[in-house]
Amino acid sequence: MKIVSPEETLFRYQSNCNLADIATRIRSAKRVLVTTHSKPDGDAIGSVLAVLRMCRALSIEAEGWIVGPFEENLLEVVGSDAVVRVDPKAPHFPGDAFDLAVVVDTGAWSQIELLAPWIRARVDSVVNLDHHARGDAIASARVVDVTCGSCTALLVRLADELQIDLGFGANDAGRYSLAEALYVGLATDTGWFRFANARAGEFAIAARLLTAGVHKDEIYARLEQCHRLERVLLESRALSSLRTLACGTVALMSLSKEDFAATGGLPEELAGVVNLPMMAASLRASVLLVEQDGVIKVSFRSKPAVAGGDFLDVNQLAATFGGGGHVHAAGARIKGTLAHAAAEIERALAQSSL
Repeated sequence: MKIVSPEETLFRYQSNCNLADIATRIRSAKRVLVTTHSKPDGDAIGSVLAVLRMCRALSIEAEGWIVGPFEENLLEVVGSDAVVRVDPKAPHFPGDAFDLAVVVDTGAWSQIELLAPWIRARVDSVVNLDHHARGDAIASARVVDVTCGSCTALLVRLADELQIDLGFGANDAGRYSLAEALYVGLATDTGWFRFANARAGEFAIAARLLTAGVHKDEIYARLEQCHRLERVLLESRALSSLRTLACGTVALMSLSKEDFAATGGLPEELAGVVNLPMMAASLRASVLLVEQDGVIKVSFRSKPAVAGGDFLDVNQLAATFGGGGHVHAAGARIKGTLAHAAAEIERALAQSSL
């Protein structure tokens, strides 16, 4: 049996405290900074907004710092919250007025790279709430629960610990509540309750949020039915590039800089594009390569096993490239060209069990 030192245990990416401890840290704070991974998705934005609204319910001053780019339609749920948008090409940084930082939906230095120096200098004043399987010691206190379908699912329990009503913050039309922010993260990270991480517990949480006043049809329309035509043209380019690997079971798509220039589409408009090929019954997984200034961003998705069959653990696949995420949804970055990245993906798949 391996003997693990207290120091090694401390820096394993797992919970080292509980939600009651996090709640105590938040209640004791005077000014809170809330941040998440760069290029935030719906769960990241929803998580930031949820913590901001919890702080507001407790009369604690708080600001959300998000590093773009991201889909503009996500701004539909921001409302009057104090959110600072950081342009990675011309960044600015927080000052010294914050006595607590809360990092949500990630625990990886690589995903908070721009703000990492500021956070590193204040690790003792940082708490981390996440539901991913891999991360770093970016905080002195963290709660990690990989059984949660989204980070906001974990934050529902934090709201309960803080004894905050889920309907807090709603305006006269019932929008911009704590429940709305939590629902946005839950719904988007479960693929609107279609993915394998939408289990009984996630539906139970959704029921609570709907009871608290969430307008689910309106949220879906605002987030999923308001894309620019340029996004649809990008989808067409991605599907046109599709070829199959692993004996026809994995789709590989790619988007080059030329594709973006020709369509007018933007990288931040790609949410969900990687899932499109999995409408085909024969495909068990899908990979999307996106060219970005000498680095290829890779998105992995896979279907759950059917009737005891095999499935591809894309979290493990992404880990071979220094990335990670979940069993059925993960990401990574590969330096080089699209052709090089495609060859690396094909090599990795050949070594997998799929």
